Amino acid sequence: MPKYVDGFVIPIKKKNINAYKRMATWGCKTWMKYGALDYFECVGDDLKVKFGISFSRMCKLKKDETAVFAFIVYKSKAHRNKVNAKVMKDPSMQCNENMKMPFDMKKFSYGGFKVLVSAR
Repeated sequence: MPKYVDGFVIPIKKKNINAYKRMATWGCKTWMKYGALDYFECVGDDLKVKFGISFSRMCKLKKDETAVFAFIVYKSKAHRNKVNAKVMKDPSMQCNENMKMPFDMKKFSYGGFKVLVSAR
C-alpha cells in the first residue's frame, strides 16, 4: 500500500525536552485520533556521525541543543490532508494556538514525503 509521511527536524534546547514531550504526547493522541497510521517523535542521542552531514552540523546545534526527528505516517497525501484538516478543527488545537512552543519556530523544518521504499 502506498504511504505518505510528514517529516520534521527540530533543533531544541535540551532543557526544553520535557515540555516538548508533553506537546508531542498531545500531538500523538490527536493525530492518531483522526486517522494517522503511525506517529513518531525521536530525540537526538548519537549525533556525532563519522560520515555525511550530521544533524548537529545541519541544524547548527549549540552545545545546549539537540535535534528532534519526527514523522507521521498516512495512507496517502489525500489522507494526510484529511487528517490534518480534522486536527486543525479539533477544539484542543484552538487552545494550543496560543501555547508557547518549546523550540524556535524559525529553525523548524517540515515537509511531506512520498514513501519510496518500506518494509511494511
